[in-house]
Amino acid sequence: AQPEHSAGQTAAMLLFLTTLGLLGAALGFDLSQPTRCVAIPLEMGVCQDVGYSEMRLPNFLGHSSLEREVVPRSEDWRPLLQTGCHPQARAFLCALIAPVCLDTFIQPCRSLCVAVRDSCAPVLACQGHSWPEQLDCDRFPAHEDMCLTPVSKHAQHFYKALPRPQCQGCPEVEEPFSSKMVLGALCQHDFAVKVKVSRRRLPSEDPEFAVEGRVEFISQGPLLPYDTHSLLQQWLLINPRCAHALARPGRTQLHLLAGDVQPDGTVAVTRIFLWHKRDMQLTSAVRKWKHHKC
Repeated sequence: AQPEHSAGQTAAMLLFLTTLGLLGAALGFDLSQPTRCVAIPLEMGVCQDVGYSEMRLPNFLGHSSLEREVVPRSEDWRPLLQTGCHPQARAFLCALIAPVCLDTFIQPCRSLCVAVRDSCAPVLACQGHSWPEQLDCDRFPAHEDMCLTPVSKHAQHFYKALPRPQCQGCPEVEEPFSSKMVLGALCQHDFAVKVKVSRRRLPSEDPEFAVEGRVEFISQGPLLPYDTHSLLQQWLLINPRCAHALARPGRTQLHLLAGDVQPDGTVAVTRIFLWHKRDMQLTSAVRKWKHHKC
């Protein structure tokens, strides 16, 4: 079943796709036309701290006005960037919407487009959208002499080796009827974590849903301690139906999440237990788990 998402998220994604629709003309951009250099405005949060402070106008999207086009349209990309679908997705975006002001135009390389597309297209697909034709990677330069290149092959391999969240239907949130039931679930899955999920009241520049504080491992399995907080945060943003089930607006809720790492490296959450502060069944199950034999 296709995951559901809120009206706000749907509107943001539609705005994002509208922005991409402007790119058809942008990739036919006349590089010989007059341009000017301007400071990247503070209101353009998605392209702050990208390694340069001045951008060229018009940009590769054909925008010539900061106030009317560049700043508002840059925010349309925020929902996708917040998922962390690729470590260079923001650099790829900003190379288009806020190109660095040098003596020559620096476009994203084709290889960078391919790397970002391969990681972020599944996120768009999870929201019911395909990778836009206007971002056909064949339109970007293949030679990497004068374009923005991806990270090194070693770094790319490291990134691909990290577990990634799976686009999935959401399991029902369960009440732990007994510690035996919880122990059985722990035995059946690769990992289990205790996690606190909060839901911010909109509007906000931050993601609506967030993993708060430290993630506590009950059963670590193949998850990586330094990556799991980010992994679960991405899982919430990619699977808004699950996120809505875990927290109400302005509230924070504790849960036990159990799941498996699939053969393709993606992580799926298959059991969700609501964890009340004084829940003796979950507390007992976690205490017994340290010495439990499945």
